[in-house]
Amino acid sequence: MSKKYYTLYKKIKNDIISGKYAAGQKLPSKRVLAEQTGVSVITVQHTYNMLIDEGYITSAEKRGYFVCDIEFEKRNNNIPYFKIKHLKEPAEYSSQPFEYSTWFKTVRKVISENDSRLFLKSPNKGCEILRNAVCDYLLRYRGMKANPKNIIIGSGSEQLYETAAKLIGIDKIFGIESPCYKQIEYVYKTTNINVCKLKMGDDGIDERELSAKKFDVLHVTPFHSYPSGVTTSLSKKLKYIKWVTGGERFIIEDDFDSEFYIPKAPIETLYSMDTSNSVIYINTFSKSLSPAMRMGYMIIPDKLMGKYEKILGKLSCSVPVMDQYILAEFISSGSFERHLNRMRRKLRD
Repeated sequence: MSKKYYTLYKKIKNDIISGKYAAGQKLPSKRVLAEQTGVSVITVQHTYNMLIDEGYITSAEKRGYFVCDIEFEKRNNNIPYFKIKHLKEPAEYSSQPFEYSTWFKTVRKVISENDSRLFLKSPNKGCEILRNAVCDYLLRYRGMKANPKNIIIGSGSEQLYETAAKLIGIDKIFGIESPCYKQIEYVYKTTNINVCKLKMGDDGIDERELSAKKFDVLHVTPFHSYPSGVTTSLSKKLKYIKWVTGGERFIIEDDFDSEFYIPKAPIETLYSMDTSNSVIYINTFSKSLSPAMRMGYMIIPDKLMGKYEKILGKLSCSVPVMDQYILAEFISSGSFERHLNRMRRKLRD
């Protein structure tokens, strides 16, 4: 994602949210906006495409681009959702997760350049080199701003779910999607957490479930809920954000499968939309690289960092240092993003 493209995207999106662009208002043509902002027409096209993908604007053939009426859609229960091409089963691509020669070349490079550092004990949050690499990748590829100090490295989603639960408090009621990935419910129940199941609709959790049931934490997979395949609409995301704002509520955003968003760059996360500092973001490399890659990461909001240091700050990171250095180099060299682009092209064919 280029800096110009992302800057223009954020500006138009913020103008829509603030009301500067009214619902139904026609936006400038691609050529006019390119001249006004000093960018290329292609950059404007990419910007408009992403705004369309996220539900902020719509296009009409030979007429132009228009701002969507999010509130109107919400009142009339006519909320658009996104039919996105996904892999049906991990087996369809896990047999050849990436070019092995590139991975082994990375391994040799890391071993030759780091020597004894690969055999030291990992810091509690994970090695700084990997947390920095993840931070840079998120900004470059996802447009997400994160501080490396808030990133925690863990050995896969299940460990990270448990870490998030202990951090928030196992005395809380956790609302989960129904149906959901079975390990989510399993981890919480084995941690003695009271789970509240929330029925899924066509665009996310049913709105009546959000308002009628009592829970303190909302665990959602907004990009691609498994096994339903539902992708949360923009309007429903805004409801999630409204729910978490104020009080001692939290959202655990499980960004499963998001790297394989087919049309354009991945759509905006709840973490990026949140202004209340109440979203814990979780993602792993087991789907984007290989099921054997038992590494993932979480981003903890600032208001929970003190609690993390107090109750979890002395626990050891379970991911070997050598694996962390290899993945950091794979990301920093651009090999990870080239792999993602190859896989997305393959899925698009």
